[in-house]
Amino acid sequence: MQSQVRIHRQPHLPSLPFSPAEFVRKNAVLVIAMLAAALSAIFVPPDAAYLDYFDYKTLACLFCTLAVICALKNLHFFTILARKIVRCAGNTRSAVFALVCITFIGSMLIANDMALLTFLPLGYLVLSSTGREKYMALTFILQNIAANLGGMLTPFGNPQNLYLYTCFNIPNGEFMRIMALPFAVSIALIFLICLFIPREPLVVTTEEEKLPIGKTALYLALFASTILIVFRVIPYPIGILLTLAILLPMDRDALKKVDYPLLLTFVCFFIFAGNMSRIAPIRMLFSMLLEKSTLLTAVVSCQFISNVPSAILLSQFTENYPALLIGVNIGGAGTLIASLASLITFRIYTTHYPEKTRSYIALFTVLNFGFLGVLTLVSLFLV
Repeated sequence: MQSQVRIHRQPHLPSLPFSPAEFVRKNAVLVIAMLAAALSAIFVPPDAAYLDYFDYKTLACLFCTLAVICALKNLHFFTILARKIVRCAGNTRSAVFALVCITFIGSMLIANDMALLTFLPLGYLVLSSTGREKYMALTFILQNIAANLGGMLTPFGNPQNLYLYTCFNIPNGEFMRIMALPFAVSIALIFLICLFIPREPLVVTTEEEKLPIGKTALYLALFASTILIVFRVIPYPIGILLTLAILLPMDRDALKKVDYPLLLTFVCFFIFAGNMSRIAPIRMLFSMLLEKSTLLTAVVSCQFISNVPSAILLSQFTENYPALLIGVNIGGAGTLIASLASLITFRIYTTHYPEKTRSYIALFTVLNFGFLGVLTLVSLFLV
């Protein structure tokens, strides 16, 4: 009698929409922020004072800005505009300079990380399609530096600017006056480096695209309203309602694409910074360091914990906002972790050229610390 062998099939398990490892890789800063907030909560258990940690206006402004930017990106507004500018370039130097300038200006309007996510792919497209890939690493790094430093002039250019602007209620004119010299020096340094790129002939071929006039005008008007929210002309609750009222019927996909991990990162860092300010030894340590040099403390802090958490944390221990503002902006240059924007650039570059990781890091380190050194020396005379 033959024995029968039954094969027990494992029930089919639905696959997860994403793996935990993939989530951590894509949201490393958020994970670190959550861990920091959770760890700090051990020493300062949650209580009613937690509600005072959050800067609700910063969160509202950030949400409105990100939502409108996503809507404009869905229309390919920034890509079309950038392509028109790059198409005018007749050689490699002009093309790279145009790409860097687009990123520089873009960071002033749509924040540094969004500028990179928008314009780095354009840089790759231009150089790879014209056989100029040998300039890819330099172009990416210059775009990264431009994104980090270009946004320093405006309150909405960098997330840390938006927070400090509202936290200290900095007057508009004073904000731009504080950042004017570091901003000008950054432009000069970027221009100087671009001069070393050869003028090799370049033919850029891109597809023609047209923008829908009605939607484009509406979204640009909505973007203007977000700027008015930042500059305290429109109350932020009205700004949120206006953004939702337009985008819910017009482009719900834009609301889905908002960088909610970035918003949650801010929430976690608010908790972490608030808790740190209530721990006496920590408060004494940071107060002592900031009293010696707010600028240098901010710059060094950025190299280890990035510029956004540095701004939130250090703002709890000093009223010297000019030095803090400069420090967390120029501090975005330096190490790979000094700014989230730098990690974005590194991830995109190594996706295309994994075999060139070491050479990229070497060039990145030389250029970034060069910028950081010059800007720090200049800024020490301002504060």
